[in-house]
Order: sequence, then C-alpha cells, then structure tokens
Amino acid sequence: MSDKVIENNQVSVIGEIVSGFTFSHEVFGEGFYMVNVLVRRLSDSADVIPVMISERLIDVTEDYTGEYIRVAGQFRSYNRHEEKKNRLVLSVFAREVEFLEEEVESAKTNQIFLDGYICKAPVYRKTPLGREIADLLIAVNRPYGKSDYIPCICWGRNARFASGFEVGGRVQIWGRIQSREYVKKISETESERRTAYEVSVSKLEYT
Repeated sequence: MSDKVIENNQVSVIGEIVSGFTFSHEVFGEGFYMVNVLVRRLSDSADVIPVMISERLIDVTEDYTGEYIRVAGQFRSYNRHEEKKNRLVLSVFAREVEFLEEEVESAKTNQIFLDGYICKAPVYRKTPLGREIADLLIAVNRPYGKSDYIPCICWGRNARFASGFEVGGRVQIWGRIQSREYVKKISETESERRTAYEVSVSKLEYT
C-alpha cells in the first residue's frame, strides 16, 4: 500500500547547500533537520528550497555549505499554528541524499510529479500584461490517512484548462518547485518578508 502511495508524490532536486542544519522535530527517537538548497533555474535566477533530512541519512553536525547535493523524496506540508492562524509550511522530505563532485550543467535539477485531488476551486486571473494564471490547491494522499496540501500555479493554456477543474477532481501534475518572496502585513505598522513555495506547472492531466 505505502509504495503505491509514495508514487503519487515524487521530487528530485539538485543544488547547492546554502545553510547549516536546524532541528525540526523528532519521531520515535529519529531527529529531523532542515537545510536550505539553492537550485538554479535556466534563467539567471534561483530558488532556495527547504529540505527536511533525517539524521540517519546525513551527519547533521557537519557544515556542508557550498557542497552540491541531489535529493530525492516528496513535497510535504504541515500546518504551523501562528498568530491565531494556521500557516501552511512546505518542504522537500528527503528519502535519498547523494553528494555530487560539482554543479550539474543543464541536468533536470528541479522536477516534481504529483497525483492528487483539487481541494479548492481554482482561482483564474490575468496579469496587467494579459498573462493568464490559475492557482490550484492539490491534496496528495499519504499513508495512514494523511494528506499534503500543495499550492500549484499554472500559466497560459494550462491556466485556461485548469480554470474549469472541479473540487474533488483528480489531477496529475508535472513541474518544478519555486520559491517566491512576498511581504506579509502583520499590523498597521509592521510587515515582514516571507517566502512562499509552490509548484510551477509545466504539464497537467485531469481525470
């Protein structure tokens, strides 16, 4: 059962470690730690993607900043309670980790496949320049009755197609994980810079 479920959420990223390890949580005596990996885009920009790694996969007391790494796993979410509200926190959950000698040129450095269900009505809009965008929220089932809730963004023809999806419909998505900075207003006088993570969709199928 669990192997079948894991096939519905597959991620592979290759990039440079740009932070130390910070403790996240412990499950049955196994510690999990967060580390940031910088993944370059084909353009000159890059995405900084949070990766959750078990202390059994890597020596978390070492500083690997500047090392290149390949991570295979899943894109997972959990709700963190903040300021009387729940905030969706996303990260790549590492199942396999491999160090690389150097940066990989033009390899597929950021790939994700999701097979899940539409859990909110799609939000379709156009930018001031007329570019079509659709936001989706996908629920991807995990073993033991859990689900990950993953925001996805579609462009152009895919956005038009996705705008007609119905809640509960099943969708398969191929794309890449991207990070995006935004400013969150906390009060009349306070705001803070935050980073959102989402899947930029390159291909999708609706069943």
